[in-house]
Amino acid sequence: MREIVLDTETTGFEPEQGDRLVEIGAVELFNHMPTGETFHVYINPKRNMPDDAFRVHGLSEEFLSDKPVFSEVAQDFLDFIGDSKLVIHNASFDMKFLNAELGWLGKPKLPMSQALDTLAIARKRFPGSPASLDALCRRFGIDNSSRTLHGALLDSEILAEVYLELVGGRQPDLVLAPKEDNKSTVTVDDDWRPRPRPVALPSRLSEKESAAHAEFIDKMGDAAIWKKLG
Repeated sequence: MREIVLDTETTGFEPEQGDRLVEIGAVELFNHMPTGETFHVYINPKRNMPDDAFRVHGLSEEFLSDKPVFSEVAQDFLDFIGDSKLVIHNASFDMKFLNAELGWLGKPKLPMSQALDTLAIARKRFPGSPASLDALCRRFGIDNSSRTLHGALLDSEILAEVYLELVGGRQPDLVLAPKEDNKSTVTVDDDWRPRPRPVALPSRLSEKESAAHAEFIDKMGDAAIWKKLG
């Protein structure tokens, strides 16, 4: 079973008011296991970036000025996701923007049935509790310390870990049961809980993405928090 964990960043909240996509990040899962295959692209929205968008995303108009517009990356994106289930936190928001961009190009829209909303899953599983991505990271002991700014690829990688915890913390399709001949018996501790990894996962950023990030930090000047912290 192939799934795509996906996140987007935008200039605002409403595509019908002129807001556009500025970043898409996606991580491939196969049978609930990361394959290492990712999709990541920055997008030139061809509009002015609001000040609060820079504050949240760290993406400036200058940084995005030489990036492709959505029409140039749309088919690559569609080829990557195919008809796989899209795992998204607050899926209605991302799907609204993706379908607006696809609609403006005259391409078929993505059906909402293709999306799996982890926000809805979290609210059903933990009613009344905070269900933001950061809150779920705290609940499951997932390290999100590098999430100082929103970034689509980083958020999709973190969401992949959250999603796997929401569906059981291990491969849900793995069924441990006694064999019919009773020659061996396997028991499972009902109180078993996953523990944080002793060693953090290596970065999945490509050299090209790392170079783009370094270029972006340089353009922010000496006041950039990354330079202050080394």
